[in-house]
Amino acid sequence: MKRLRIGLPPLDKLTLESQVKFAWLDRGVVVEEGYASLAQLGKARQAVECFLHPRDSLLTSLELPPLPAAKTADAVACAAQALILGPVGQMQVAHGPRESDGRVQVAWVSKAALERLAQVQLKLRGVYPAPYALPVGTAALDEGYLLTRDSLQQGAVHPLGLQTLDVRLVDAQQRWSGPVPTWGLHGRLRQPSTAGWGRALACVALATAIWTVGLNLYAARQVHEGQRLKALMSQQVRQAFPELPVVLNPLQQARQQLAARQTGAASDPGQRFTSLLQLAGSSLPFMVGSVDNLTFEQGRLHVELLADSRNPTAEGEWQAALAQAGFIATRDDHAWTIGPAPAAEKPGAGDE
Repeated sequence: MKRLRIGLPPLDKLTLESQVKFAWLDRGVVVEEGYASLAQLGKARQAVECFLHPRDSLLTSLELPPLPAAKTADAVACAAQALILGPVGQMQVAHGPRESDGRVQVAWVSKAALERLAQVQLKLRGVYPAPYALPVGTAALDEGYLLTRDSLQQGAVHPLGLQTLDVRLVDAQQRWSGPVPTWGLHGRLRQPSTAGWGRALACVALATAIWTVGLNLYAARQVHEGQRLKALMSQQVRQAFPELPVVLNPLQQARQQLAARQTGAASDPGQRFTSLLQLAGSSLPFMVGSVDNLTFEQGRLHVELLADSRNPTAEGEWQAALAQAGFIATRDDHAWTIGPAPAAEKPGAGDE
């Protein structure tokens, strides 16, 4: 699988038009190299390994005792405060694992400068200091800096050149062929979204469609539930008021019928007679099969019973049922009179 590597200019001068050194690797061997702008390389849509300019490659190593991973990170952060000139919160600090000699490699770079890299529309695989492009155990000169690669995790930048160092310089073909370390400075680096407005609009359209379908389903369910409740109410009103020829508004018609019963006002004598007759049959079951004569006068129902019929007293639980409906039954020999209960007297009316 081919891999693309880029040598970055100083981050404070980085733009889309910056000319950078690039190299294509195939199985660790450089197969193509040259110069191009970041805008041109970004069109390749290839994951890129970026190597900082030596000036931005700030490196050191620390000797630390064996510590858990979380404690190692805390120790590195504490030591970095003494090494970094300026607020440590403005720096991106990274470190490698503790090696057998107890040394931990540490690197840092300005977060603001690193954010400039996130804005050039590159698909980043990793960001590393300059020495980590070299093969292990080699060195190279880069714009007045000497880069050395001591191990997979260890590297260094020397600004003094070769005066005090005896190292083997790598040739141009191997300059970009080294293995990358297991750590880098790309952690938590925010990259701009490359999805574009098309994908965003598609997501919005999909969300709107789902919301609309859900709303329609909910509305249909509410309509069905409302129709079911209305049908149930209509059935109950027909059972309670069989004299109604048609039920159009169950709640309103039920209220009207209850008010008519309580006040004794009926829409017509025939309806009033039917209501009282139904009420007598349901509340005074002892009258069933014992009625000799019925008379309806002035909104009251007079019922004469047969001479040999059972004729209970005027007090009983059925009287309470009649009173709850707003009526009262009185007895005179073998005749019963059912009519509206008299209105309760207001307090103080007797004194007046």
